[in-house]
Order: sequence, then structure tokens, then C-alpha cells
Amino acid sequence: MTSTFENKSAKKGSASELSFTMAVFSWHKELVPLCKWLTLCFILAICLLHSTSGSAIVVTTRCEFYNYTQCGETGNPESCNGTEECPSPEPDKRSQCYVVWQNNSDGKPYIYMKGCFLNNMECYNQPKCVHKREEPKHNFMFCCCEGDMCNKDFTFEPVPSQAPTQHSKTPMDHKNDQLMNTLLYSLIPVIALTIAIAIFYWVYRQRKIYFHEVPTMDPHQLSVPSPLLGLRPIQLIEIKARGRFGSVWKAQYKSDTDKQSWLAEQEIFKLPHMDHENILRYVGVEKRGDNLQAEFWLITAYHEKGSLCDFLKANVLTWAELCHVAETMARGLMHLHEELPANKADGYKPAIAHRDFKSKNVLLKADLTACIADFGLALVFQPGKPCGDTHGQVGTRRYMAPEVLEGAINFSRDAFLRIDVYACGLVLWELASRCTAQEGPISEYQLPFEEEVGQHPILEDMQEAVVHKKLRPAIKETWRRHSGLAALADTMEECWDHDAEARLSASCVMERIAWQSRLLQPHMHPLLLNESPI
Repeated sequence: MTSTFENKSAKKGSASELSFTMAVFSWHKELVPLCKWLTLCFILAICLLHSTSGSAIVVTTRCEFYNYTQCGETGNPESCNGTEECPSPEPDKRSQCYVVWQNNSDGKPYIYMKGCFLNNMECYNQPKCVHKREEPKHNFMFCCCEGDMCNKDFTFEPVPSQAPTQHSKTPMDHKNDQLMNTLLYSLIPVIALTIAIAIFYWVYRQRKIYFHEVPTMDPHQLSVPSPLLGLRPIQLIEIKARGRFGSVWKAQYKSDTDKQSWLAEQEIFKLPHMDHENILRYVGVEKRGDNLQAEFWLITAYHEKGSLCDFLKANVLTWAELCHVAETMARGLMHLHEELPANKADGYKPAIAHRDFKSKNVLLKADLTACIADFGLALVFQPGKPCGDTHGQVGTRRYMAPEVLEGAINFSRDAFLRIDVYACGLVLWELASRCTAQEGPISEYQLPFEEEVGQHPILEDMQEAVVHKKLRPAIKETWRRHSGLAALADTMEECWDHDAEARLSASCVMERIAWQSRLLQPHMHPLLLNESPI
């Protein structure tokens, strides 16, 4: 299966980062100036050694490519196996190659994905693609390397518990050792002389300060140590002021909102019956790095056509294509909202509210089948349990229902499901606006309410338009002249009804679209329901 690694650290916008000014006091002990001189000397020595023995950075321009999902969708091996040209990275980043695979019970590798990767520090200066962890997470193995086509071959080499035996040195190794010894013997006197000069200068400075400075406190008095607060995700940005005993920095504090969203989303994917055609396929999760360098990866199936929003910006839809996208999208939302009993194959699935349903979170497969993604804000309704301590006003402002905008949500399962249906009606409007079945020219793609409130509305703009003026996206007169679009327009209006209890259910939306699709083009949709929708 082809997989994509989603970094959750930038997903929820500015809510995950709070800037503040923090005082960072670095207390000067007696040997701090001397330590600075010694550190500088050793850094200079290391730089000299590195400049003589260092090697040039390997540039990766192409990698072997394999895409399991494309193989399954197209059935053509040539479309999912070949060579991928890596895009040129930014000046401070590198391109690498990588492989994701599993070993079966016989130890035979089963490849899911090969291709180009961007700037993983673990890949730096790795000429071979080798997985070295003792126990792979979720039985998935990942390796990366640098160099053209370096991921053609890959291996699994666990870190040995005992030190490996020494190999005999080649003549080239002896020559390198001789060069290093010569450099060390040449630099040691220079370093020793530099240290002696540094010590002499430090002693001179201390004597000068002692005779010219009036002490204000006992020189042997120590400050009370501060309590240990642990390592917090704080990043220093710039220094604002500096004094004798400390410095004031502007710092950035990163909250754990991203981690909570990452944990919530994987819990949704792990629920029973979530392996559905119209739900984004889940592969696994990974956490890379610690503290400020921590990255939270969500590994899912990759769909080249991207989101429905991006697809509609550059493409128009026929009536048959619109019906297929709308029906599969509504079928996925219906599956989320449904409670499914336990069976022999899987357990009980509770109802789930998405809470951030929009065209950006609907992905398109190669055949334009829709699947729903991004469950970071989703809410699970276990039978007999309350909704919990949740905040009602979440999601994307443009797609918020009237009751969400005015903060008047009834915290019940049906209330949250109706909020999803409201957003579904807006996505249906986006589909209709780019359908060729309407008469006349097709207008440029616009987001819902873009004509009324612009591209970047604030919460007050949406409250004024949706709640007070009760505005909805305009339904064109040309849509009413096409029987299918006219029926779809009626469905939209019932989805975004101001009265939440009057809105349709997701299953009713799916049945209506399926009925219209079969009515106009019965030969293209043989699996639709035989009875008329409600």
C-alpha cells in the first residue's frame, strides 16, 4: 500500500503555538569565562580536523518508485513501479530515498512504498537503506538513504547486543590513521599554548576586577536553587536584554494540542468497522524525535487526486461524475454516523461525529470515489455515556452550522450529527457549482459564502451572515432547469435548514443522490437502491 506521512504538528493553526517573553538567567560562575575560552579552542580544533577528513554532501536526484495503492486501483504494474525524479529541496534541506515494507512469517519483504523523501535527519550520510531498530513498530519497517537509486536494495539489520569484531584495516585505512596522527601531534602544542594564554588572560581579568570593583554581596554566598520544572517545549527566538547575571529572551511555547489531535485521530481509526471504502485507509502511526524536535506521523493511504476542494479548483464534473462523488461521500458520512452491532469479524462500532466536515477533508481516489479523512476533532458516542467535556465551537468557521456559530448546541448525539449534515449540504453546493449539466458557462470555483463574506471571514462575519441574516450560498436559476441539479438543490436546502431538527440524515442524503443517479443514467450505477428515497 502506498502511504503518506502526515505531520500533525501544523494542522490546527495558531492554536498550537503561544508566544511570550521569558527571562532566561544564565548565572555566571567563577569558571564560566575560562570554559568559554576552552570551548572555543576545542571547536577550532574540531573544525580543522573535520575540514581535512570531511566528505562532500551526496545529492539525491532520483529514487526507485513503487506505489501499492496505484497497483491495486489501476491494475497496471507500469503505473506503480519505476523511477521518481526528486524535486529540488530548499537550500538548507536534502532529498532522500526511502522504503516502507513488512516481512512475512518466512522473512520475505512485502513492499508498500518506495520513492523520494524530504529532509529526514536520520537519513543524513546514509549510503544504504537499512532498518536498524530491534522491534519495528506495528510490524512496519522504514529505512532511508542518500544517493541516486539508493533504495533499490534494502535490508533489516537489528542493532547487535555485542560489539562487532574488528576487521583488518586496509592500506587506505592505515594512510588515513597516519594523517590523523600527524594532525593531532601538530595541533596538541597549539591547543596547549592557547589554553595557557587563556588561563593567563582569565587570571589577569579576575585580578583587575577584584581591585576595581566594589563588592555588593558576600562573594561566597550562593543563591537558592530553583525547583526542577522538567523539560518543557520552549524554543528561544531572540535575546531582548542582557545583564551581568542573566539575559532576557523572547521564547515560544508549544502546547500539546497537536499530540492530543494525533492521539484522538488514531483512536478513531482503530475503532471496529472503520475499514470502509469511503473512509481514508489507515496504515499506522509513528513518533519521531523528542521535545521541540518531536514529529507525529499519521500513515495513511495516498490518493494522487488530492482533496475535493483542490480538484474542483482545476476541474469540472459531468452529471455522472458529480453523482458518483456525492453518493460515495454521503455513503462515507452515513457510515461514520451509523451504529453497527458486533459480529464474528469485528466488534461494536459507535456513532461518530466528524465535526470538521468540508471539501478539504474529502479525498478523491483515481476513479473519483470519495473517502473522508481528518478525524482530529471527531467525537465518539458510546451508548449510555455522556458526550464528555467537549467544546462545541470547533471546526472551520465557513462550514459551521448556525447553532455552532451562536453557541447554542444541544450536547447530544443527534445534534452533532446534524452539524455534519449542514456542512455536507455546503459541499454539495460546491459540487453543483462546477457541474457541466447546467446551462451556460461554468463559473470559477468559489468556497461556500465566499461571495458573501470573502475568503478570510472572522467569526463575527459568519455569525452576521448565517445566524442573523440567515444567508445561504446562492442557487442559480440554471440549476433549476436540470431535473437532477434541481433535486440536488432541494437536498442542499434541506441539509442546511436553519432548524437543525428539520435537516436530513446522512443516509437520506445518500439515498436521494443514488436515486437521481439511477434515474438519469441507470446503466452507470447498477448497485443503487431499487426503492425510491424518502
